[in-house]
Amino acid sequence: MSTEREYEGGELDLFFAARNWKSYWSGKIRPHIGEVVLEVGAGFGANTPYLFGESRRRWVCLEPDAALAARIPNQLREYPWAKTIETTIGTLQDIPEAEKFDTLLYIDVLEHIEDDRTELRAALAHLAPGGKIIVLSPAHPWLFTPFDRAIGHFRRYTKSTLRDCTPLGARLVELYYLDAAGLLASCANRLLLQQSMPTAAQIGVWDRWLVTTSLWLDPLLGFQLGKTVVGVWTK
Repeated sequence: MSTEREYEGGELDLFFAARNWKSYWSGKIRPHIGEVVLEVGAGFGANTPYLFGESRRRWVCLEPDAALAARIPNQLREYPWAKTIETTIGTLQDIPEAEKFDTLLYIDVLEHIEDDRTELRAALAHLAPGGKIIVLSPAHPWLFTPFDRAIGHFRRYTKSTLRDCTPLGARLVELYYLDAAGLLASCANRLLLQQSMPTAAQIGVWDRWLVTTSLWLDPLLGFQLGKTVVGVWTK
């Protein structure tokens, strides 16, 4: 029996239009993605087109919310590779132990999992030798707002706390922050607005102006500041 779970957040459709942001972070992690991929917490497939490539041999979208998973085929229908996508309803514990993947993706997912260390240990067990676990999550506990709480976040990470999640047998190969300009907007929301959900207009301004600023600001700062943290492990 699959582990179905209704997603309590409502931000996925709002952030669907953040194309500059999705293009930015996906460009950073795409070189680490192998041929056989498990996208954990795939939602309705909004991130998949930014990550899929010709070298992908198998791609499994794993999503515990049946309603979101049901949207994946329609969301991806216009892409020539759409029929190669497998959709599974459930969590990592529903994947057979023998199944191995070159890449396990946790894109804005690990912060939703209460026992994140156990999750990464299980992810490592499903990783093929030389494969990669890739985590992208919101950064800085001091930025935790009603928005985080409203969409089911248990935490926000620092580089240090994400490093501490490294499972035994894994080696951390990359750890950095993204979106230094967006960090300013997050500070404003934390200190002034305290919103439980951003508006579409606010996301549009962030994506159009702040993300494009971060494209040149992040390298200038050595990827040491940002509202998002990325970790990449290998086996």
